[in-house]
Amino acid sequence: MQRFTIFGHDACGFCRQAKAVMEAKELPFRYVNIHEEGITPADLAKTIGKPVNTVPQIFHGEEYIGGYQELTKYLETLKEENGA
Repeated sequence: MQRFTIFGHDACGFCRQAKAVMEAKELPFRYVNIHEEGITPADLAKTIGKPVNTVPQIFHGEEYIGGYQELTKYLETLKEENGA
């Protein structure tokens, strides 16, 4: 399975929840702290292709998923596709 990438920061509750879901489901992921890495909302917007006002911003491989709520829906879809 391709790795997930979570762009967020430590003060963000949804970012912490996204990390917790990944750990609980033992899914491969990389967490990128946008403050530590000097990533701005404008930088994320260039990557995503639309304005970014919130974090987390989550990718699966190169596919853009969205925020935490979109992640939970996406994981349910993956679960259904894999028959789990």
